[in-house]
Amino acid sequence: MRIENQLTLKQLRAFVAVYRLGRLASAAQELGVTQSAVSVLIKQTEETLNIRLFDRTTRSLVPTKAAEDAFGIAERILQDVKTLGSNFRDLTEGRRGRVRIAATPATAAALLPDTARRFARQYANIGLVIIDCAPNQFLTHIQSEWVDLGIGTPPPEGSEFTARTLREDQVQLVCAHDHRLASKDVVHWADLKGEPLIVFRPGYGVRPLIESTLLKAGIEPMITHEVGFLSTAAWMAASGLGVTILPTALARFEAWRGVVLRPLVEPKVTRTISLVTKKGRSLSPPCRLFAEMLAEDLRSNLPG
Repeated sequence: MRIENQLTLKQLRAFVAVYRLGRLASAAQELGVTQSAVSVLIKQTEETLNIRLFDRTTRSLVPTKAAEDAFGIAERILQDVKTLGSNFRDLTEGRRGRVRIAATPATAAALLPDTARRFARQYANIGLVIIDCAPNQFLTHIQSEWVDLGIGTPPPEGSEFTARTLREDQVQLVCAHDHRLASKDVVHWADLKGEPLIVFRPGYGVRPLIESTLLKAGIEPMITHEVGFLSTAAWMAASGLGVTILPTALARFEAWRGVVLRPLVEPKVTRTISLVTKKGRSLSPPCRLFAEMLAEDLRSNLPG
């Protein structure tokens, strides 16, 4: 059997303590064990290495040349183990680490700033890496483990991902101030019959939700413009080129562009925002800290 498979940390600690202190009693006191236990550990180490480490005298143990050669190596091993333990404690207690997050630019800008600010203050040594991506890249980044987690639309059931619901957002109509629907307190889906729609490209954002809801209401969607970015949909709506439909959090983020937001009802439709991870992969302690803080912030900021 190879030596490295036989030596134990207890044996190395006993060897280093005896080497430094020169007496079994002193080493035993430092290690918090009995003198006989230290003696056994030293004997086991010598047997494993097949070499004498100390010459015994009546009052002390004198290191041999082999012990002098081995001492530095043993100290470095113990220091590396100590450093490893310290690093793991730092990770567990949030003193260091990194959190890599995938999100579309709109989702990140609408949902993450408050949490990112609070997290940075509380865990200054944990870096946040935001990978802003297109919707069709979202799950790919998580699957390839380029990121630790994603914030966005939940994946299909039965996929290779797990999802934790963070928030349910009612969808809102977004239109220009002078649009015919802007004067309403709420807008019914039936009111969108014949209305030019600004929607995301197929498969993006809430488009599938919009189309399925309109079709269930017996309305053929009048899709006039297709876009890839939320900001584009917002400025086009503000320019009167049509109306768009967005989840509340994203709609409120774009409200500064001079648009009006109105709840869509009958039916009331919500879009789920989830924390998405790769199935079978556990989150690191820093990632868990961020996920819990984000969940807390999103619960406290739910729209009334």
